[in-house]
Amino acid sequence: MSHLSLTRRGKARWRVGGTAALKSTGPVSREKLSPASWAKLEAELKRGPLAHGFADDQRWTLGLKTVIGRMFHVGYTIEGVAKLLKRHGWSWQVPVRRAAERDETAIAVWKNEVWPQLKPPRRTWVPGSASPTRRARG
Repeated sequence: MSHLSLTRRGKARWRVGGTAALKSTGPVSREKLSPASWAKLEAELKRGPLAHGFADDQRWTLGLKTVIGRMFHVGYTIEGVAKLLKRHGWSWQVPVRRAAERDETAIAVWKNEVWPQLKPPRRTWVPGSASPTRRARG
């Protein structure tokens, strides 16, 4: 028991089972969705936010909270939805799909032709000075 600060209950577990008794046993609360419910929710996740009327934002954690409530009559907080998604290998921040209007050809043309014209040229090396009042020589 090096630098750990344990509660009375933790100390008792440590005395009985050693370090192995202090390992996590999983989440504190039981997951509200059954495996069958999660499978249904995952199918809805794959359909995407547009299928559920959330066209404005592809990061639809708040909307997903509503969808879960409607489908399963179970309440989750936004943080709970994020943890649920993470626990099952989904990300709550990154959209699954790209925009339907995305034009890969136009993007490639812009990157190769327009951006180089807009981007300022790289400055060549010149001797400088750390002093804000003294000009560089050379």
